[in-house]
Amino acid sequence: MTKVTLQDVQQARETIKDIVKKTDLLESAKLSAKTGANVFYKCENLQKTGSFKLRGACNKIANLTDEEKANGVIASSAGNHAQGVALGAKMTGIKATIVMPATAPLAKVTATKGYGAEVVLNGIVYDDAYAKAVEIQKETGATFLHPFNDKYVIAGQGTIALEIFEQLDNKVDTILCPIGGGE
Repeated sequence: MTKVTLQDVQQARETIKDIVKKTDLLESAKLSAKTGANVFYKCENLQKTGSFKLRGACNKIANLTDEEKANGVIASSAGNHAQGVALGAKMTGIKATIVMPATAPLAKVTATKGYGAEVVLNGIVYDDAYAKAVEIQKETGATFLHPFNDKYVIAGQGTIALEIFEQLDNKVDTILCPIGGGE
């Protein structure tokens, strides 16, 4: 597994601070009352791409070498990572190819194309898209941006925790996060 340190996350925050929004943290009165704890939602849906995946994608892209940027990037995703990579690449002026399963939501495919990426639809499930992306990467030399198993991607996503601690003045007992790998 990829190891990420607090310093990596702090560096990521510095790297992406002008790209991503510091999103709101809203209290859920209903869940707070029901659980007897203070429950908050981090509103990452307010990011330009609608999810936190922009953070990791932009941090990874910002840490590419000039040679890697010149070769472009490739990713596989069912939607959120696709949009993050596409927008991050567009803002950096590099070519992005995104392989998505043919079953990906049309809204996510359209948004990814709208951010300037070349979209390749392949297969029915994420694993099909991933296999095709690896194949294209080998043919083109583009840098593969893994949706979750990458130090820079993880550090970028981790900037959310830094914001939570700041927004709650370090009075945090527990952070619960749904997890998934773009499948």
